[in-house]
Amino acid sequence: MTALASKATNEKAQPAHIRAEAARLAAVDGQNYADRVKVYPASVNGPIRRVKSALLIACLAFYYLVPWVRWHRGSGLPDQAILLDIAGRRAYLFGIVIWPQQIYLLTGALILAAVGLFLVTSLFGRVWCGYFCPQTVWTDLFMWIERMIEGDANHRRRRDAQPWGIDKLWRKTTKHALWLLVAFSTGGAWILYYVDAPSLVHEFLHGEAEVATYFFIGLFTATTYLLAGWAREQVCTFMCPWPRFQSAMFDDQTLAVSYRSWRGESRGRHKAGDSWNGRGDCVDCYRCVAVCPTGIDIRDGIQLECIGCGLCVDACNNVMKKVGRPKNLIFWDTATRLAAATKGEMLTYRLFRPRTLMYATLVSVVLIILGTATLIRTRVDLSIERDRTPNYVTLSNGAIRNGYTVRIENRTMNPARYEVRVGGLKGETLRIGTEGPNLEWLDVQPNQVATFRMFVQAPRDILQAATTPIHFELIDSEHSRRVEGTTVFEGPETRDHPRIN
Repeated sequence: MTALASKATNEKAQPAHIRAEAARLAAVDGQNYADRVKVYPASVNGPIRRVKSALLIACLAFYYLVPWVRWHRGSGLPDQAILLDIAGRRAYLFGIVIWPQQIYLLTGALILAAVGLFLVTSLFGRVWCGYFCPQTVWTDLFMWIERMIEGDANHRRRRDAQPWGIDKLWRKTTKHALWLLVAFSTGGAWILYYVDAPSLVHEFLHGEAEVATYFFIGLFTATTYLLAGWAREQVCTFMCPWPRFQSAMFDDQTLAVSYRSWRGESRGRHKAGDSWNGRGDCVDCYRCVAVCPTGIDIRDGIQLECIGCGLCVDACNNVMKKVGRPKNLIFWDTATRLAAATKGEMLTYRLFRPRTLMYATLVSVVLIILGTATLIRTRVDLSIERDRTPNYVTLSNGAIRNGYTVRIENRTMNPARYEVRVGGLKGETLRIGTEGPNLEWLDVQPNQVATFRMFVQAPRDILQAATTPIHFELIDSEHSRRVEGTTVFEGPETRDHPRIN
């Protein structure tokens, strides 16, 4: 309603379609809700539009091409550079492999991204929303397809008002077919981040993929088509939570797309040859409204619907050039600078202030912690589970034997060979496996978990208690690694040797 109400000002000076919207608003006055007024953003040329287009292409290229980038990790290992292998419980990021036990790395990355977004927002406003948000990127792509087929805003508006005919039918059909193709590519590309890309494409085309794969591709296709093709600005205005709490990151020094009213007012129509004395530079052409993807009037100040894309800057500058006035009547500025300019004062932009310093410090701290945790993360993990049924076995020679299941996680990209030692008992004997010759070395393949059965036996007379702490030690002499795990050795319980709980 805020965006619509802003268009109801200066009714006589407004274009016909905006006056019609204002009239419809007046007709529903007193009601709580009104039907959506479709926004027809017009095309615009200028440096902001070129930057936005370049970032659009870069974001789309990154999204669609990254699953096809290869990264050699060794024989038998995935060679996809970025892969979130849910089935294999691994996340691959080029040379980094994240195991389930290292989920804290992903948590740290999300915290870093969030605090980084807070910092960028406090500095430059909603630059994320205007240039990098997936909703913005795909909506921009869908609108480009729409303009290519149906023409600019006025052509689309007139065509929608016309009855159905051959021209309208083929254009609408072609547009929606291309939208669905882009949406399908988007949904398919998202799945490729979770499964090896070439394998999945082959299985999908031959009908050999899992049912879940077809379901999720269909789901992401439908959501992309609906949100970018139909909902558009309603997602930013009503569905996205970010506009609601972004104000917490704003201060009076945050750069945001702003109308410089001290220079533009009083606004009004201007004819060639008329004097500019006693009036502002704004000629009330409404080009800033016409190109806005959310349909607002930036001259009404900062609004929830504004995504900070800056297309109104290009539109206004093009008009200023035509009428011979200085450009940047609409531009990125701060509330403090705007207030000072109204009084005839000029202030410089303060990059360093308590808010930005706090966010920058948090980003640095999280980055250091995340980097350190990545560098010192465990390369090998050892877990030991003692048999409990039975707790121990008495051998024919009177010795006591305990059984253990030992799991070794080799989180490196290289095969490893470990020598095993047991400490904590005197005269103990270690046997690995129940059949065949006793193993001297344990071989574990790269990025794999190996499980071994081990048996430790000790003479009964050396046991000082029914429960004796012991430890297993893995020694990888080739890579200078030593890993230790603790457990206990159970024996008979007597009055002199009570069991330790």
